Amino acid sequence: MQIENYFDRQTMSVHLRENAFPMAKKGIPGNWQIVKIRENKLTLQKIKEIAQEIFDNINLQEKSFLEIERESSSIIQLGIYRIVITRKPFSDGFEITAVRPVAKLNFADYELDEKLKTRLTKQAEGILIAGSPGEGKTTFARALAEFFAEAGRIVKTVESPRDMLLSDNITQYSLNYGARNEIHDVLLLSRPDNTFFDEMRNCEDFQLFADLRLAGIGMVGVIHATKPIDAIQRFIGKIEMGIIPQMIDTVVFVKNGEVNKILELKMLVKVPTGMIEADLARPVIEIRDYISGKLDYEIYSYGEQTVVIPIEKKERKIIWQYAAESVRDYFKTYDQNNVVQFVSDNEIRVYLMNETIPKVIGKNGEEIKKIEQELGLKIDVLPLSKIQIKKPDKQINFEIDLDKRNVLIYLEKELKDTQIGIYEDEQLLVQAKTSKKAVIKLSRKSIPGMAVERAFLQNKIKMVKV
Repeated sequence: MQIENYFDRQTMSVHLRENAFPMAKKGIPGNWQIVKIRENKLTLQKIKEIAQEIFDNINLQEKSFLEIERESSSIIQLGIYRIVITRKPFSDGFEITAVRPVAKLNFADYELDEKLKTRLTKQAEGILIAGSPGEGKTTFARALAEFFAEAGRIVKTVESPRDMLLSDNITQYSLNYGARNEIHDVLLLSRPDNTFFDEMRNCEDFQLFADLRLAGIGMVGVIHATKPIDAIQRFIGKIEMGIIPQMIDTVVFVKNGEVNKILELKMLVKVPTGMIEADLARPVIEIRDYISGKLDYEIYSYGEQTVVIPIEKKERKIIWQYAAESVRDYFKTYDQNNVVQFVSDNEIRVYLMNETIPKVIGKNGEEIKKIEQELGLKIDVLPLSKIQIKKPDKQINFEIDLDKRNVLIYLEKELKDTQIGIYEDEQLLVQAKTSKKAVIKLSRKSIPGMAVERAFLQNKIKMVKV
């Protein structure tokens, strides 16, 4: 066929468009480049001739299918070639894109250590194969499917389109010709050992994957993701969080044609990393690196949100910020303008106005002991003037207005919902959060309000973004 003349051994894909030079992507997954392969631009007549030849060959070649036919686009599997044809008005010109695999690897070619092989072939039941487009995830899925089939398992695939080049003992189902209910029923009744779901994209795909996995079928899903964790995050919101680890126990991330990372998932009831109080325990999905056993992420519900938290020392401060908000609210009964800083997972510093500190400490330290027991934290109480806050590179602009009752501080709009430190020279008077309109309001009768007013009238006031 004419389309085959544009390919050589290094060509991954060919891109033909009317009134443009033929282009090709050459190389291997993770190492390729776009090159011009002809010196003459293609005419509309020539491109239509190539397209017609493709359609004429569908019934003449083995494993060839017209997968999708719409008014202005067609998707065809023609032997080893996956071909996409678009026409006006869907695209602004006639275009043909043909893709073919440049490598056909066996499972043994990936040279995985025995621990990984055991995980993938004997332990894992819900596998996600993830990676960016063109990185080799479908090639790895094909190799794994053939390995399972050679081991005596019944293997089937669900594809859209059917472009995994597999041996005749593996049945390939098309989502374009079969409804999801039909595929669901056929797979349950035929009882395969493993089903490969290629190119999962929308909510219906995720739900079909979940239904089949929960029915006891070993599932392998292929999914686009730029990072390993992104593959799991695509399920959040589409599938209830609690059943994610029942559906997915292993994530294989493929990059540059190689297995780059493997994650394993497990659900536990525990206190999330960075939180202290025992009554904060909840169901948590732990995501660990399978080789090192290192905890990489935790997924759990926080309020009404499902959060994915990286577990690293530098990221643990994010957890501390969540916890500091709760502790700050606790101390507002003593001092509205308190500042809380986490020193470690179980130790904090609380900065208060000088007048408030004796009330928090209590007689013989009884009050602070009671607070420490309630919060499950070791607490160091310090004067607000001792707080260490990083000074900004440039002065924050502000305006102050004194009305009958309040000191009103107006800041730039981009500083809305921001913690601001208000200083008299180098001494911190108060730390306050701006409103949604970037305004701080302090009562003129309160101790912080009187201190800020005094500093303002003496022209000694400064603003610092915390």
